[in-house]
Amino acid sequence: MKFEFEKKVLELVQTIPYGKVTTYGAIAKVCGIRSSARMVGWVLSSNANKPYIPFHRVVNRNGELTGKNHFLTPNLMKELLKSENIEFEDEKVNMQKHLWIPKI
Repeated sequence: MKFEFEKKVLELVQTIPYGKVTTYGAIAKVCGIRSSARMVGWVLSSNANKPYIPFHRVVNRNGELTGKNHFLTPNLMKELLKSENIEFEDEKVNMQKHLWIPKI
């Protein structure tokens, strides 16, 4: 089951549109285990070395960059999001403008 969940997470993250973000919880819900937001984070951090997976587009439910420490530098996640014209309010993504909810 773990491998199946990991596969679903990675496939879903690859579908997040350019200029949008989604949350760990939204991914967990679509993958069938609503309460596994932390497990989504674990999957992403375990696959951080795969450049074709845009895991910089996954933030927490408040728009905070909780995964930033899994990048080469702590600022890289924000820099990648800004390069996609994603706007911030203080240190949080403007979720009202950039949130993408994956379909079940």
